[in-house]
Amino acid sequence: MSGGLDSSVAAALLKKGGFKVVGVFLKLADLPTFKENERRAKRIAKILKIPFLVLDLRKEFKKRIVDYFLKENKRGLTPNPCVVCNKEIKFGLLLEKTLKLNADFMATGHYARTNFFKNFTIPSNSEGGRRKLAFFALVKNLQKIKLMKGRDKNKDQSYFLWMLNQKQLKRVLFPIGDYTRKEVEGLAKKFKLSFLTKVPKSQEICFIEITIEDFLKRYLKTKPGHIVDANGKILEKHEGLYFYTIGQRKGIGLSGGPYYVLNKDLKRNLLIVTKNENDLYKKELSVKKVNWISGKEPKLPLKVKAKIRYRHKASPATAYKILNTKYKILLSSPQRAITPGQSIVFYRGQELLGGGIIC
Repeated sequence: MSGGLDSSVAAALLKKGGFKVVGVFLKLADLPTFKENERRAKRIAKILKIPFLVLDLRKEFKKRIVDYFLKENKRGLTPNPCVVCNKEIKFGLLLEKTLKLNADFMATGHYARTNFFKNFTIPSNSEGGRRKLAFFALVKNLQKIKLMKGRDKNKDQSYFLWMLNQKQLKRVLFPIGDYTRKEVEGLAKKFKLSFLTKVPKSQEICFIEITIEDFLKRYLKTKPGHIVDANGKILEKHEGLYFYTIGQRKGIGLSGGPYYVLNKDLKRNLLIVTKNENDLYKKELSVKKVNWISGKEPKLPLKVKAKIRYRHKASPATAYKILNTKYKILLSSPQRAITPGQSIVFYRGQELLGGGIIC
């Protein structure tokens, strides 16, 4: 329970469905927002009349997520810490501790679905229904668990879950996956949680309360180099490649623009820019650290719908294997600012097949 609307309504739905629910707040950083969220989550648990636990994962979060974010940026990449946090913290450490508490499932407020728990219907015998769900999720011969998009197209968060595996998905529930955000707000009023609809939305990266650039400048030393155009002409100096991302227009510090960040030459410490925005559009990319949610690599080449960032329309694409651990993706139409370090995910209809890291 983050103290926000979605996880709170998820908890309320589960309790109404006859589940024995325990609210767990993850203490991940010593920031004012986390302290306020913890107070609010505790208040919500009291309203819902459920037990409330605080799990202190600050050391693990710093090591596995914050340090990872800084290390990848230092390498000149643009990582997505939320994806790694889901794998390592929420569906990793939290799920491990959940099972040690002898819980049947862990539930979250993500807008996503699984095929075995796709529709949140309340059985007349709720306790029997709970046991039946647990049984079908864990029996040896269960069909593979499919991870699906949330029903609300604007809120679907399956993009951030591509690193999950079958073992995790068999123990996870997404109670609000079949609801729209508007319907969730309506449920909040029904559960006497309407005050949550006025809570400010959380920042994009939970451990950064300032701008990403200011955060990086606080922890990474400057490493000056040259800004050059596509022909190699020196235009200006930069303070470090990690302060820029592919496709960026503002904050480059060049007159006579607009200029866009086209590429980063890590070996020569060069920031390559262009005035022609069309240069940012590409149809081909390579991908590493690919995870297939089914646990098995599908027959390749594979036609998919590929999404190169969260707020991005999925594009028809074909995936090819080029090395044991690397894939090539050919997009049917050029996409803007394909960025190394970011996640690309693969869909077939509503199902999320998996994803990887753009390299």
